[in-house]
Amino acid sequence: WRGAAIYQIYPRSFADSNGDGIGDLPGITQHLDYVASLGVDAIWLSPFFTSPMADFGYDVSDYRGVDPIFGALADFDTLVARAHALGLKVIIDQVWSHSSDQHPWFADSRSSRAAKHADWYVWADAKPEGSPRPTGSRCSAARPGRGTRAAANIISTIS
Repeated sequence: WRGAAIYQIYPRSFADSNGDGIGDLPGITQHLDYVASLGVDAIWLSPFFTSPMADFGYDVSDYRGVDPIFGALADFDTLVARAHALGLKVIIDQVWSHSSDQHPWFADSRSSRAAKHADWYVWADAKPEGSPRPTGSRCSAARPGRGTRAAANIISTIS
């Protein structure tokens, strides 16, 4: 990948194929000829997985599903096939550093300290008076791994 030209695509705003005002996977596929004509080696897709969209797709609730606003798994397969036909590699942004509160792993983790996924998330007891502790940007003492988002997500190549 050294020296490769990679074109990042944010699916929500790249190209809308069905007129609903939201970009989608078929819209990306329709424009791959143009992207390939730019001389890039690969496309990098921002998250398009099933999500409640509280964090614009970075709050994944199903890492194996395509969110219906972006299309279906068959649309992704079509996109990958077209990209390969054009000589483009496809990279997907895997958001392993955090998930939606609707993800089954999160639900299991919060169910019990003895749950299978209990240590997959960082938990803290409430303050003595019962109010929750601040997390993330609301906590001036926040450190990576203690309620803050990692500086980078894992990028997985699929082709």
